Amino acid sequence: MDLGLNGKIALVTGAGSQIGFGKGIVMALARNGCDIISSDIDIEGAEKTAMDVRAIGRRAVAIKADVTSSPEIKTMVKAVMDEFGRIDILVNNAGAGTPPKSFMETTESDWDRDININLKGVIICTKAVLGQMISRGSGKIINVTSHCAKTGGAAVAVYSAAKAGVVAFTKGLASEMAPLGININSVAPGLGYTQFVAKASKEMLDSFLERVPSKKSTTPEDMGNAVAFLASDASINIVGQCISVDGGLTMY
Repeated sequence: MDLGLNGKIALVTGAGSQIGFGKGIVMALARNGCDIISSDIDIEGAEKTAMDVRAIGRRAVAIKADVTSSPEIKTMVKAVMDEFGRIDILVNNAGAGTPPKSFMETTESDWDRDININLKGVIICTKAVLGQMISRGSGKIINVTSHCAKTGGAAVAVYSAAKAGVVAFTKGLASEMAPLGININSVAPGLGYTQFVAKASKEMLDSFLERVPSKKSTTPEDMGNAVAFLASDASINIVGQCISVDGGLTMY
């Protein structure tokens, strides 16, 4: 199926980890014809991802940017506009969490980190990119949230709240932007072998997968396929939805 993405310009945040969802999203978009801006606070990782995109014949640049910093994001977007002239697709993938622990053991610093990276960062990047989409009357925004947004999670209460905020932000902004030709949705992955869980014990991972009907973790390729679909015109009438990619862990 041709998704009609050839020549589209896609900005993906959190694209630097070589085992992360961001890398899988980037490669799926590139294989479907997108040129890529690989953004991450880890510029070496972002450049590795960009090199892999160039290796399959698509244009790619790597830009270092912290999604929690409005000045850095504005600088990044200006650089992209100077280089490419537009941003057709924004994937707000960057995210991180403080190590799981009892809520009563968390600190205000922990809360700020979870909320700033996972929720405020999405808002900052979206506002920085949205203006040029509005002026053209077209654009796609896909926000990466988490199964925790729907189920919550023991020892990750504030992280869950931040990710749920992404879902609500997506719905609210999608309602506002749909009449202007801008399509916004979110994707909620289940647990995958990304940097976020790379240090988790086998016992913890096995215990999680026991609750997943498919008995499969979410792969970067799974996420890439879902995002590529939502970035395409094939999903033009899917508005403000949160698509679960979690093997059936959440079925709503």
